[in-house]
Amino acid sequence: MHAPFPFLEFFAGGGMARLGLGPGWDCRLANDFDPAKAAVYGANFGDTHLVCGDIWRLQPGDLPDRPALAWASSPCQDLSLAGLRGGLQAGRSGAFWGFHRLLEILAQEGRAPRLVVVENVTGLLSSNAGADFTALCAALDRLGYRFGALEIDAALWLPQSRPRVFVVAARDPGALGAAGPSAPFHGERLVSAFGRLSPSLQSRWVWWRLAVPPARNATLADVLEPDHAVTWFAPERARRLLALMAPLHRRRLQAAAAGGRAVGALYRRVRTEAGAKVQRAEIRFDGLAGCLRTPAGGSSRQVIVVAEGTSVRARLLTPREGARLMGLPEDYRLPAGSTAAMKLLGDGVAVPVVRALAEQVLEPLLTGAGRAAA
Repeated sequence: MHAPFPFLEFFAGGGMARLGLGPGWDCRLANDFDPAKAAVYGANFGDTHLVCGDIWRLQPGDLPDRPALAWASSPCQDLSLAGLRGGLQAGRSGAFWGFHRLLEILAQEGRAPRLVVVENVTGLLSSNAGADFTALCAALDRLGYRFGALEIDAALWLPQSRPRVFVVAARDPGALGAAGPSAPFHGERLVSAFGRLSPSLQSRWVWWRLAVPPARNATLADVLEPDHAVTWFAPERARRLLALMAPLHRRRLQAAAAGGRAVGALYRRVRTEAGAKVQRAEIRFDGLAGCLRTPAGGSSRQVIVVAEGTSVRARLLTPREGARLMGLPEDYRLPAGSTAAMKLLGDGVAVPVVRALAEQVLEPLLTGAGRAAA
């Protein structure tokens, strides 16, 4: 099979998986339930192959001829460590089974994609005591795929801490699998999830190989707008925010400010202290932003703090800065409203991570390069 590779993109959001796959891939169908996200997708890629609506309503006739890949960045709210962890049977993450239904139809019609990728938060590995991950692997096995997973943190490429799980399933894995797990893409959580699988499912597992990229040079400060181009909190608002810091984070701020200009990322979180729930402001000065989140469920928006000597200023992360943290190009069209833009970005997949996966795993599987390497 030669490029461009035809693919289907489910739970497509703003098309970040499509951007990561790149020009060597041909999108034949993009589907998302959210009209606002579909509008952004259409603004950036056109709406020729875009279907906005419930995945459960898609029919066989809506699906094009046999695709090379079916990609699903299924909703993560019910699997997130920040959520209630209802699992794959819960409403939103349960949409995965709508995707699975379409894979079954394609298989019955002899049009099954050679590759399937399911991307989600790392909570997938332990949701419902691991039963959800096992159910996902069993579902792929029943469809005739061999499968494996990678834990990939976007921080290897971008100045954002964003760990995600990528389950990759293939009809023929060739020689791309390794003999066993290897750091950093097969962490302790993934190895434990593998250990909970039945011997039959373990026999179908592939330890996909991915090369560690060169050391990242960019830091959070490098993606920010100039100080004069953004709106800063009024001094009193900044003081109220910083007053929420626990002693550890106060010391962290003081140490950073003493060393010259320091740029940090701050989130408000609810912590339990002495048996009571309290709101805390927690900051990091390691050159990384915290994981971008959606506003759903009351998640606070990430705050940028710039400390220099006795001066400490704070402001909200802008949508364009968030887009850079996801690896999106400058001409990518974001929603006009900040809340809608941050929701889109918080639900997205980091573009360079998808590119690395496509270049090192997906494309070799489709071109036979994995077999040639045997």
